[in-house]
Amino acid sequence: QLQLVESGGGLVQPGGSLRLSCAASGFTFTRYAIGWFRQAPGKEREGVSSISSSGRNTYNADSVKGRFTISRDNAKNTVYLQMNSLKPEDTAIYYCAAVRTSLGGLIPNDYDYWGQGTQVTVSS
Repeated sequence: QLQLVESGGGLVQPGGSLRLSCAASGFTFTRYAIGWFRQAPGKEREGVSSISSSGRNTYNADSVKGRFTISRDNAKNTVYLQMNSLKPEDTAIYYCAAVRTSLGGLIPNDYDYWGQGTQVTVSS
């Protein structure tokens, strides 16, 4: 059974950092692109960052470029999202998702499998 489990969320002050993890199980991890998405109250789910199945290609939304970095460890079946210089507008539930393709992207409807999400709150 394919499973994605996010962790690492929490409360952080503006300018702070968090690292989210997405642990995968139940499928051949190296055949799947992985994306991070977020959804704030009253807003649509949006793509944040994605990484290709090999890890060689990454994509970032303009709103997080220069602040967020996505990476993957295929030996550990885990994808990470390092978030620096956090802003209050980054507050949302963050989800990881998987799609069986090499490149992936930032469109939520392109992804087939989703985790339950982890809350990130940026506030002083």
